[in-house]
Amino acid sequence: MTAAVPAPGGDPVFAAFCAAGLWPGLGRRTAAELPAAGITRPDDVTADRLLKLPRVGRQRAERLFSSFLAAQPTYEVVELLIAAGLQAKLAAGVADALGPDAARRLRDDPWALLSLPGVSLAEADRLAIAVLTGADRQDARRGRAIVGLTLRTATRDGHTVLPADLVVAALRAEGITDPAAAIVAAVDGGEVLEHEPPMPEDDGDADAEPAEGPPSPLHSQAREGTRTEATDRMLSLARFGMAEEAVAENVARLAAAAELIADPLSVRKVAKGLDKAQTAAVAQVLGNGVSLLTGGPGTGKSRTVAAVVQLLRAKGTEIALAAPTGRAAKRLEELTDHPATTVHRLLGAQGMTGGFSRNEEWPLDAEVVVVDEASMLDVELTAALLEACPDGTHLLLVGDPAQLPSIGPGHVLGDLIDSGAVPVTELTTLYRQAEGGAIARLATGVRGGELPPVDSPDREVVIVPATGSAEAARRVVQLVTDSIPRALGIEPGAVQVVTPVHRGPAGTIELNKALKAVLNPGEGTVFGFDPGDRVVATANHLDLEPIGFANGEVGVVTKAGEGSLDVAFASGPVTVTGTALSDLRHGWAITVHRAQGSEWPGVVVVLPPEAGGMLSRPLVYTALTRAQKHLSIVHASGAALVRAVREVDVRPRRTRLASLLAEYAADHAG
Repeated sequence: MTAAVPAPGGDPVFAAFCAAGLWPGLGRRTAAELPAAGITRPDDVTADRLLKLPRVGRQRAERLFSSFLAAQPTYEVVELLIAAGLQAKLAAGVADALGPDAARRLRDDPWALLSLPGVSLAEADRLAIAVLTGADRQDARRGRAIVGLTLRTATRDGHTVLPADLVVAALRAEGITDPAAAIVAAVDGGEVLEHEPPMPEDDGDADAEPAEGPPSPLHSQAREGTRTEATDRMLSLARFGMAEEAVAENVARLAAAAELIADPLSVRKVAKGLDKAQTAAVAQVLGNGVSLLTGGPGTGKSRTVAAVVQLLRAKGTEIALAAPTGRAAKRLEELTDHPATTVHRLLGAQGMTGGFSRNEEWPLDAEVVVVDEASMLDVELTAALLEACPDGTHLLLVGDPAQLPSIGPGHVLGDLIDSGAVPVTELTTLYRQAEGGAIARLATGVRGGELPPVDSPDREVVIVPATGSAEAARRVVQLVTDSIPRALGIEPGAVQVVTPVHRGPAGTIELNKALKAVLNPGEGTVFGFDPGDRVVATANHLDLEPIGFANGEVGVVTKAGEGSLDVAFASGPVTVTGTALSDLRHGWAITVHRAQGSEWPGVVVVLPPEAGGMLSRPLVYTALTRAQKHLSIVHASGAALVRAVREVDVRPRRTRLASLLAEYAADHAG
């Protein structure tokens, strides 16, 4: 959003505050009209002055005045940011992260700004220079913040831990002369955990460590890069280190507490039409606290889950079904004829705080919990889910490990499989022919590292070659708005475009502009959106009325008011206001990660040249498997596609979970 131009004699902080959309309920148009009503500084804001604005009656004026007063903590942060030459829009995240006394906390420790996503060290340093006298690059607060920043940056690639020597290298790169002291400060502050390397089988040299304990951890790395035992140490943000430990502990707890909940012979009643592996998966749920069901599309995972539900319902067993996304939950509900919800709603997510009302103190009531699309579960959500399962609960996780791992840190499904700590049934026989033959065959080939030739006379799968990004973008618009509706009878509203990239002609930003221009032209009256626009959520806002929305949900704008949007999501209608508006994007074209967990009747996957470096087998596979009836692949990435499918697996994630699971399982077995 462009910065507002203050009226002569106006307050630049006030102008920036209003222009950044930080005044709840104040729309862009009304913000532009403030100077004409004589409102150019905070002292000018009164209900009577606000009444002078066009389209503002007494009730709205009172509401705006109240919301301005309530936003004072954010306003104080804006004052600090503007004085440091930083953008006012950062203030919303600061107030959320640091609480009502955020401004005081930033004055005490300006590097606390680094706890926000997207803030650079240079920006935090600028704030420090503005608020501290004699700001110093060696300030202990700066070193501690860089440790946290390094680990947070790693979590964006999915890692839950980093080797300590990589953190030391990052500290040195930012001019920190005593990296060990910075790490000790971060650990002492409670934000970071240090994990000892696994103990060797043979203790060997008893004199390896002094009896009084080691000096400050990691001094060995800090000296000339010498490699000693300490370089095997790992560091994690405390929240993720604790989440992995909670997952391992609770998996072991549920495994130890599980009792048989039905006679294995009762499986025969629901096994008609199931193969041996599917029948075994149903039986596995009955006796195990945690079990996994994996397999590619068309292998009968849903049919197996439906048999589990059928068996347990006949017994009167309480079952809870959930999935990470609204669309996946809706599909699960349709396939099993049993209510399903998102994992966040099952656990009673508390707004944006990340907390859940269902937990150890108030556990879930269900005796059996089934979660579909488990590859999308990050480690914190999994920890919350497991903690809410009381002793005796049977948890079935259903997923496809060949898909992309979760957007959040961790590699839960893969680690559970690798650990050997829980029983896994993998379905491999391809059944889905009639309703998904060509898509399922192509996906199965890609899952195995091959790109088979497409044989689809019924045009279930169509390959559309393009010579570059611009041509690829034109092809996408033509397919969505004309070819697919005309040739296959799938309306544009049931077609989703999926691309690996945000930038470039065939990225989400430009494709959404082009698709909006044809499908729903308009001025973008509220935050760039009009009624009829398709939108995608980029964050969780489960506190909004009546049910909120979750990251990745796709919906359609049904109404645009002053500073608010009504959006129909798969999970239900939501009124979106305030800072939540900035977490919506146009959604005709979305990234592969955001599409994960959802399916559409028609999908157009575009692979532009600039995506070449990020293509991997899991990414391509996840993209292709979003389509139910028709898949168009606009292929402009040349040989990179074949190479990615054959050779490029997803980048490995550094986690401790698999080894923790194996340790806990061994302890309980012992």
